[in-house]
Amino acid sequence: MKREPIFNIPPVIIAVMAVLALVHVVRTYVLSDQQDLDFVLTFAFIPARYDTSVLGGVLPGGYGAELWTFVTYSLIHADWVHYGVNMVWLLPFGSAVARRFGGARFLAFFAVTAVAGAAVHLATHAGAQSPVIGASAAVSGTMAAAMRFAFQRGGPLSFKRHGADEDYRVPAIPLIGVLRDSRVLAFLVVWFGINVLFGTGSFPMPGIGAGQVVAWQAHIGGFLAGLFLFSWFDPPYEPQLADEHAATPQ
Repeated sequence: MKREPIFNIPPVIIAVMAVLALVHVVRTYVLSDQQDLDFVLTFAFIPARYDTSVLGGVLPGGYGAELWTFVTYSLIHADWVHYGVNMVWLLPFGSAVARRFGGARFLAFFAVTAVAGAAVHLATHAGAQSPVIGASAAVSGTMAAAMRFAFQRGGPLSFKRHGADEDYRVPAIPLIGVLRDSRVLAFLVVWFGINVLFGTGSFPMPGIGAGQVVAWQAHIGGFLAGLFLFSWFDPPYEPQLADEHAATPQ
């Protein structure tokens, strides 16, 4: 039986990681302190940007920034530790989702979950002046999407996996079925619990320095978008795959 190489990372995941690293390299080694500040103010997500009574429209970027920052904030990280923590989670979960969705669908999914994270943060922090940066909301979305298929029989996290591409094309759990699968429910409880603990400051989070806070509401927004909007991006299921799974010796 043919098995996948252990480090068979989808090209789109490598590309995303490279772009995020390049952004931080440029900020760290190319831009001056003032240029970096201007960059962050132009491309980070700042709730006060949408309330002229707070900053009076002084933030750079104008109307364009009111749109693009819903996505571009996810390309910026505070430091290499912040970047590394997000990549540690993106590698397994993002890779699983990318193998199932394909490159173009994955990038669209990444953008949509980033938008959802920013939208929830805006709804809960209207007028806040602190910039929000990091890919955590989109990474949370990939974690939620993976839960829709990874634990299924023959899926990449099941005991009956095949170690091949077919693991990523098993039938997805219907949305209502998520609440009936004990493994998925356990993952949801742990994930939400960790985010609440880190978000309330009960435990320090790697990559978050003094004076910084975890935008845990944005994480939840991205996660819920990944969970509920999964079917928007999931390619049509091929029924014959089910027959192949049934006929494969275990």
